[in-house]
Amino acid sequence: MQLKSINPVNGEIIREYPQHQSDEIKNILEGSAKAYFHWKKTPLPIRSELLKKTALLLREKKEGLAFNITIEMGKSIKEAKGEIEKCAAVCDYYADNGPTFLERENIPTEASMSYACFQPIGPILAIMPWNFPFWQVFRFAAPALMAGNTAILKHASNVPACASAIENIFKEAGFPENTFKTLLVSHSKVEHLITDKRIKAITLTGSTPAGKAVAAIAGKHLKKVVLELGGSDPYLILEDADIKQAVEACVSGRLLNAGQSCIGAKRFIVVEKKYKTFEEQFVERMRQAQTGDPFNETIDYGPLARHNLREDLHLQVVNSINKGAQLVTGGVIPEGAGAFYPPTVLTNVTPGMPAYNEELFGPVAALIKAKDEAEGIAIANDTHFGLGAAIFTSDTERGRLIAEKEIEAGCCFVNDFVRSDPRLPFGGIKESGYGRELSHYGMKEFLNIKTVYVK
Repeated sequence: MQLKSINPVNGEIIREYPQHQSDEIKNILEGSAKAYFHWKKTPLPIRSELLKKTALLLREKKEGLAFNITIEMGKSIKEAKGEIEKCAAVCDYYADNGPTFLERENIPTEASMSYACFQPIGPILAIMPWNFPFWQVFRFAAPALMAGNTAILKHASNVPACASAIENIFKEAGFPENTFKTLLVSHSKVEHLITDKRIKAITLTGSTPAGKAVAAIAGKHLKKVVLELGGSDPYLILEDADIKQAVEACVSGRLLNAGQSCIGAKRFIVVEKKYKTFEEQFVERMRQAQTGDPFNETIDYGPLARHNLREDLHLQVVNSINKGAQLVTGGVIPEGAGAFYPPTVLTNVTPGMPAYNEELFGPVAALIKAKDEAEGIAIANDTHFGLGAAIFTSDTERGRLIAEKEIEAGCCFVNDFVRSDPRLPFGGIKESGYGRELSHYGMKEFLNIKTVYVK
């Protein structure tokens, strides 16, 4: 069975890709293990130079690479170009900072010398999603390769062109053969890959059920896993918030990538005194959002990546309405081709509704009224997810304290929408996963932190 690249705008098959067969999979795994033996000994300046070349190539080929993203999963071409730029930035970041992150840490003890040093562990399997088909891969690959590990990518089945292009970029940049390899296989092969003795660790970005399944398999084989899973990010708007600024940030956070983001703004919790004002401005701004041809630079967002994803999202909206939520705008599947879905706002959202309890992976916003700050914080934390969160207030010190002390999430922003940054650790708690990506924390997830003690 071949992997199909399908245009979500019109449902047409762009190209079919043959899956790697058993012998090819075996050769790729063996090749990665052999490449690691040499790559881990490659001097850091050479690794940095190759990452710099990768960043340069990404920028040079930005138009074509962004085209792959847009044609395969529907991201607006403007956002797709931004995604490629971000990938180049993460390569530059680890090329510049990786050598420092890998320096040994001297630790005073009664010994004449004692320290922690950081060493690679081998081939890492990356199981990546379709929603940011380049960024999700590069934010793992840049630190992993800089650290001396090799990488094997099992990408989402609906973005094979992006998966192939990523391997070609590393190859053209001059990375040694098999240092980074793409495996074109279906999810049915994942367990075999995880259990293979040559794979030393796994990183997965995806749904919570997928994360639980991968963690269970890896746990049986005592393999390290980093999981970045689903989210239902709360955005808390306090009484003293600048409503105009909050609305702009909230709409941007909700509609980015057509709402198909684990750290997308999803639940908007507004204290009672500002609720009506926020709702009016937020709904109006959502109604103004334009969806359409993703190659049109003036639109706000394109289609969802697949028709079945739109059907799942719409069912969540319908079920929420059936349980008492009020549909203010949107919520109707448009006629015509393409997996488009309108900007949608639900109010009167309460516990037990999909819009309250589940992740809405699309341009649907859930508005929730809180009587005061304390109840707003309680509602924000009333979720089994814990990826990102945001607080809007004119008292930035109060917002900082709420972010640090009160909100249960892996990252919390004040007066802005949540996004990842190579300089900052990224990841979640609760059913949003564990482990961290980016910053020096992300690099050290797949390193042997070795103690050396000399008496």
